[in-house]
Amino acid sequence: MAISDVKEYAHLTPEDVEAIGAELDSIRREVESVRGEKDAAYIRKVIRLQRGLEIGGRAALFASLFPPAWIAGTAMLGVAKIIENMEIGHNVMHGQWDWMNDPEIHSTKWEWDNAGPSEHWKITHNFLHHKYTNVLGMDDDIGYGLLRVTRDQRWTPFYLGQPVYNLLLQMFFEYGVAIQHLELGKVAKKKWPAGSPERIQFEEDRNLVLKKIGKQAAKDYLIFPLLTGPAFFGTLTANLTANVIRNVWTNAVIFCGHFPDGAEKFTKADIDGETQGEWYLRQMLGSANISGGPLLHFMTGNLSHQIEHHLFPDLPSNHLASIAVRVRALCDKYDLPYTTGSLPVQYAKSWRTIMKLSLPNKYLARSTDDAPETKSEKVFGGAPTIDAMTGRRRGLRTALKEGRRRLSRRQDHALAG
Repeated sequence: MAISDVKEYAHLTPEDVEAIGAELDSIRREVESVRGEKDAAYIRKVIRLQRGLEIGGRAALFASLFPPAWIAGTAMLGVAKIIENMEIGHNVMHGQWDWMNDPEIHSTKWEWDNAGPSEHWKITHNFLHHKYTNVLGMDDDIGYGLLRVTRDQRWTPFYLGQPVYNLLLQMFFEYGVAIQHLELGKVAKKKWPAGSPERIQFEEDRNLVLKKIGKQAAKDYLIFPLLTGPAFFGTLTANLTANVIRNVWTNAVIFCGHFPDGAEKFTKADIDGETQGEWYLRQMLGSANISGGPLLHFMTGNLSHQIEHHLFPDLPSNHLASIAVRVRALCDKYDLPYTTGSLPVQYAKSWRTIMKLSLPNKYLARSTDDAPETKSEKVFGGAPTIDAMTGRRRGLRTALKEGRRRLSRRQDHALAG
């Protein structure tokens, strides 16, 4: 089952958890104290770059009848859309740049180049996902209401098709984000009568989504193609391709941050009376990073530092790399795992989970307490947390390593037998 006692799972005392929280609070205060013109110049430079790429891409598509121009225009437009969604839109709407008091770069004003209305996204993502990260029944980002990504989700025959669902979700991810707030599955079960407050609210939300989708579709698939005259069809296909590029990339980055091995899931019981320190710890255990260089970090909107982003979602993204050094040192100090890996590795693990969990639990080898995609405090079987040789209290990272060694020995014995 998912983790229901995060302190027990992490092999930490309440005092340890609060000490970790105090150190993370200190990091926050330090970053807030040094925010300034250098950071403001960074985000303005990024916006200029993004707009330059978009203008250049759309200009090249006037010649999209010629394959080289089509390729160049599509590539520039795809990159522009990725930057706008990831490093600009996502981070601006988190309030990372609100301290600048610039009305153009403010969380209350920014409307991103995406089919989902920003005001809906700030509820489903900023509030629900970041407050209740990976809490079953609270965080709709656990499978997006479509995929089974933990054995704690009850299996139904519907999940047999989830490899196909995920392929479609990748390609049209912006529409998945757009309708997530509507919770269509729950609405279908509720069957609210016409005129009820709930029905009226749903219809208002639905109309806002349809309006935003229509606006985006008109821009990319009608107005800009019409502006290029004879190159209409080439521009249309280029815009469609650029959107798919952005969707697939965004989906991959998000899945790498939440669904590879080591990104744990939690129960509602775990957040009852949760302190700030316990919230911090849950973010550290429920997120995963992507290793790579500066270009990868930039193109992911610095969500390659997913652990740090979940700890400090409203701190400027250009500080996350330096924050990561200190968070990793904190994990070393308390013997906590720091889940990270290359994009291909993390993405492959996410896909493995999606493929595997399309099947019922009875066809899966590991238990619900000790599966690669999620564990629980029960995986340790009540084993003591004191090292018999040194007398020192062991931490989670050591305990997990010992568990993997025990599993490996059992598998070796089974093969030998």
